[in-house]
Amino acid sequence: MAQLITNESLAKALIKLVNEQHFEHTPDSMRAGLAIEEFPSLDLAVAVFPNGEQTTDAVWANVLFSRDFPQGQIARIAGQAGPVYNIHYLKDQINSDYESIAWLPGADWNKLRWETLQGTGTDFVQPYPASLLKLMVLVGVAKLIDQGKFDWSMERSFGGITKTIDAWADSMIVASNNDATTALVSLLHHGELIVCQGENEINHLNALFAHYGLTTLKLSNTRANGGWRSADGAGVGNIHMTAWDTVRLLWLLSDAGPKAPWLAPEVEPILSKEGKHRVWGYLGLQGLHTILSSTSLAGVDGWQTGIPAHLSERWIQSDGSVLVEDIPLPADVRPANSAADAYFAHKTGNTENYCSDAGLVRSFNSNGRRYIIALLSNLGTRYQANPYCSSTWRIPALGQAIDQWIAQQVE
Repeated sequence: MAQLITNESLAKALIKLVNEQHFEHTPDSMRAGLAIEEFPSLDLAVAVFPNGEQTTDAVWANVLFSRDFPQGQIARIAGQAGPVYNIHYLKDQINSDYESIAWLPGADWNKLRWETLQGTGTDFVQPYPASLLKLMVLVGVAKLIDQGKFDWSMERSFGGITKTIDAWADSMIVASNNDATTALVSLLHHGELIVCQGENEINHLNALFAHYGLTTLKLSNTRANGGWRSADGAGVGNIHMTAWDTVRLLWLLSDAGPKAPWLAPEVEPILSKEGKHRVWGYLGLQGLHTILSSTSLAGVDGWQTGIPAHLSERWIQSDGSVLVEDIPLPADVRPANSAADAYFAHKTGNTENYCSDAGLVRSFNSNGRRYIIALLSNLGTRYQANPYCSSTWRIPALGQAIDQWIAQQVE
């Protein structure tokens, strides 16, 4: 039976569910498999929408964990899903060798010089979003097309390959293809959504996000040739996302919930209906269910169920294994896919030091659970439990626990 969820009860549940995963015991390959030296940083946000049988409003919560507060801290959110006001977000950083020095074993945060990303209150080092940043790139491309500067069917060449913008966008999202990302970042510059003027930058994409209150979303210091990585002068320390603003971006793009309550009624949608449809079309065909959901890994040794999400048949081979472009995942996922009871339209991201996932979960049942979730963390592939994994199994286990808790409340 559905129960009344409040912002407070959701936040407390998220704190409890994270603590139950005991992330402090996660083995670290940089420590020869010993447990992680410091409690990891996790930024987790959820917005639950009323289902067809409910008359309640949406509820939301954002909780954060770090070595400084391993038991968790609840982010205080202004007004009706407004900005976080009790967290001092600090920019992630790298050294001259492009190493993410904040997350190396032995890193002494008291000796590092931190720059403010946003806010006041409790210090929180915001982990780099990894390939979750491609969601921001996709929104920028869709905005340029809404403005009439390009068309989804228009061809664009990169690295000797010519594809339509649609095909590049598909590859960037469903397979997290980095070359596709470079091609589309260059498109943002070609369309003058981002303009480089010497060492300065006029960034209309960042301004677009800020216009909708999403001031921690920043795709900064990219290059006209499409460069977006740390070695290009962008990447860690220049590209930022927080879980709460990522949830709110997806909320703006979605028709699954009520209109964004932090905006005035007269504010125009961030994208056209066609633009939103395109975004969700790509997210819905995600092939890499390897983080909060783990369907793409089903059958791999030690597999832990995540959000029980349906994997598009596009990626499933005749023997049940998964092939997403050139990424093979060899186990038979068909039993797990048959047991799935929800759609998860989302974008993942992971590198050696980072792991992120964000998207919209919708139950197969039209009156079932509907919620947006975002997680950013420093738990990258160095913590993977299996060579095919993106991170520790504790992350999909957390996804499953959150999904089950929400289902128990609303279904």
